[in-house]
Amino acid sequence: MNMKNFLISCCLFSVAGAAFSQPVGTSASGSNSFINYQKTFPRPSESFARKEDTLQKQFKEKKLTWPAKYIYIRSFKYDSQLEVWVKQEIKESFKLFKTYKVCALAGSLGPKRMEGDYQVPEGFYYINEFNPKSSYYLSLGINYPNESDKVLSDSLRPGSAIYIHGSCVTVGCIPITDEQIDELYILAAHAKNSGQDFIPVHIFPIKFDVERSANYLSSLTKDDAALKKFAGSMEDAYNYFEKHRQLPMVMIGDKGQYIINDAPLRKPEVIIEEKPVKKAPVVHRTRKIDEVTDAVHQWPQYPGGGEAFMKFLDKTGSDMFSFLPKGVKKAFVQVEFVVDKDGIPVNFKVLKGINEQGFIDELITRLESMATWSPAILHDKPVAKKMVQTIVVQ
Repeated sequence: MNMKNFLISCCLFSVAGAAFSQPVGTSASGSNSFINYQKTFPRPSESFARKEDTLQKQFKEKKLTWPAKYIYIRSFKYDSQLEVWVKQEIKESFKLFKTYKVCALAGSLGPKRMEGDYQVPEGFYYINEFNPKSSYYLSLGINYPNESDKVLSDSLRPGSAIYIHGSCVTVGCIPITDEQIDELYILAAHAKNSGQDFIPVHIFPIKFDVERSANYLSSLTKDDAALKKFAGSMEDAYNYFEKHRQLPMVMIGDKGQYIINDAPLRKPEVIIEEKPVKKAPVVHRTRKIDEVTDAVHQWPQYPGGGEAFMKFLDKTGSDMFSFLPKGVKKAFVQVEFVVDKDGIPVNFKVLKGINEQGFIDELITRLESMATWSPAILHDKPVAKKMVQTIVVQ
């Protein structure tokens, strides 16, 4: 097979310098270390003062050597977890240090493929930026889009600026609490200071050995061959690490697909039987709209602003919990609709998340009850504007 690229998970890469990285000409020890450089910024300096001693004690309690020379981060979207694994030598097996709860995730399961889809990426990445002046307290950037994303995503607008950050809010990143990003930032800084320039970050759709999560992914991918194949390669990498506690070698094929070297066989699929339910078709609010404008001077405004809109979506997601398919406890549902030039939301469509028609009809019916918007404006005139929004049903 003609391999387009190699992406080695232990991170033997070369890339352009990252923002707020160690200054050129400095060493990993002494007065010009990366640690000391980070301490010149107020937030990291306070973090080290507040958290470093606590981290050392946590390492000691778990019989781990401080500081870790190598760390590995893996995150699970559906399970809302972020794990930190550590070791001292390349040939050692990784040991789990800590699992953090991810505050929230935008989008649904599946990879990020374009700017503005609110998706958290899935795939194999590394930290390429330490940002001590983040709008979300502290943040660690990842190298999205990677070489696979550049092949498979929108060539003009694949999206960018994906971070692990604090403040516990998100529009497509991985948010944790300020207390947790304090710890992760320090761990990552120490690893970089010890010479680990490319800290791997693997983002999975689910924890593949959790039955509830596997059932949900199976139901989501049963009619989506491309997503099923993508999830399969992610599971190969997950199984390899679970077996060896070492990072797999991940290769990128000529079509952008991930290929996992020496991956163990995956478990048989969990098949969920669903009995078809015949119902009369539901008529939804649709309009023929001649032109939907892409670029506008002012986006549509929901009455009460973004906060009021998010409250409406949160309530809708909560109310829809009882309509989830059997065995599904949580779903990320991506919805498209158009705010017409008179502000009426119309033409609702479920893009991702749940493909059961009864659920879709019920969700759209509830969404059609939302208030009338102030329409988008272009050249001082109201225009129709397409919107894409993710609703968390739980």
